[in-house]
Amino acid sequence: MVLIADSGSTKVHWCLMAANGQSSDVFTDGINPFFQTSDAMRNSISNQLLPQIAHLLWAGKLTDVFFYGAGCTPEKIPFVEKAIKAVFKSAEVHVASDLLGAARGLLGHQKGVACILGTGSGSCFYDGENIGWSVPSLGYILGDEGSAAVLGRRLVSDLLKNQLGQDLKDKFLEVNQLTTADIIEHVYRQPFPNRWLANLARFCSDNIEDKRIHDLVYDHLQDFVRRNVQQYYEVDGMENPETSMMPVAFVGSIAYYYRPILEEVMDDYGFRIGKIMQDPIAGLMEYHRQDVVPTT
Repeated sequence: MVLIADSGSTKVHWCLMAANGQSSDVFTDGINPFFQTSDAMRNSISNQLLPQIAHLLWAGKLTDVFFYGAGCTPEKIPFVEKAIKAVFKSAEVHVASDLLGAARGLLGHQKGVACILGTGSGSCFYDGENIGWSVPSLGYILGDEGSAAVLGRRLVSDLLKNQLGQDLKDKFLEVNQLTTADIIEHVYRQPFPNRWLANLARFCSDNIEDKRIHDLVYDHLQDFVRRNVQQYYEVDGMENPETSMMPVAFVGSIAYYYRPILEEVMDDYGFRIGKIMQDPIAGLMEYHRQDVVPTT
């Protein structure tokens, strides 16, 4: 059996695959080594994941864990590996970035441009096996254009700065049972402000028929395309022949739920959209099917 994980800052989607083709999906809180220690990550896996899959592990030996996660930079990967190995001592552990997971899940062994638009965001040129190069995402303070966290941040900022009308401001505060002081407390003093801001972005989907919200989401996605996607299709201001005919594939809740607006933005910039998935697990199952071998 192999265990595959697609981890964002909000949640982890785990899939346990057996050699007979059966699979089981479970979910736990997000794991991100930029915000958690190895001990905290290990405790999350032990306390949330193991109780959900323990009854399945009798069916065979767990040989490999493939963990694709937000924050899994080369510097942070050893901390994640340590946490996973502490729980699954006999398995081979493979940790890589969520961006590589997105690319493999979206594109398999094909070349292309892969993007994440979830709690955070990211993008890369993928050579069919590994990331060729990537525009840095820089996190929700310096970057992460197109992400739910930055959309939530922009929404709250515009509302509190009286840029979207008093009616929307009052509605937002009432629906979320918040005051300005509550928002400041959560953003500046509580853990995981990116997760909290990402949850507030749901107000946009609930009110997307309001032109003010539609325009906010359009501008937000346009920032991602302009500051990230466009770079893969230009070299020194000229069309890049290596990528000019390739569509752009997307994964993540923002891409999935705001697909019509994303398509509108991409069309305005002259780019073709490829596959759009809510998460890459189905694609990663196919990619790693060859790694599942019968065990006793």
